Amino acid sequence: PMKTYYVYILKCKDDSYYVGITSNLNQRLTEHNIGKHNDSYTYKRRPVELVYYCEFTDVNYAISTEKQIKKWSRSKKEALINNEFEKLHNLSRKKFS
Repeated sequence: PMKTYYVYILKCKDDSYYVGITSNLNQRLTEHNIGKHNDSYTYKRRPVELVYYCEFTDVNYAISTEKQIKKWSRSKKEALINNEFEKLHNLSRKKFS
């Protein structure tokens, strides 16, 4: 069977977003919320809530997608989370000063 990879976005207690990748989404979400890794971004920002995920069968594509989303602005991440795909193109072109 093919392995599935998930690129996911968590909303943290401080209202920030965290983008990650995993092959076991439920386990990873639990690890974030119990604070398994005390040096992680989410450790002091718990609880976290899963607000978006997408599935991949190609790990390299999943990794490149995660890296791409990490660079996005907050408004662009929120458009993705809200399934407002028509906004993504415009949000990527705007220059904010």
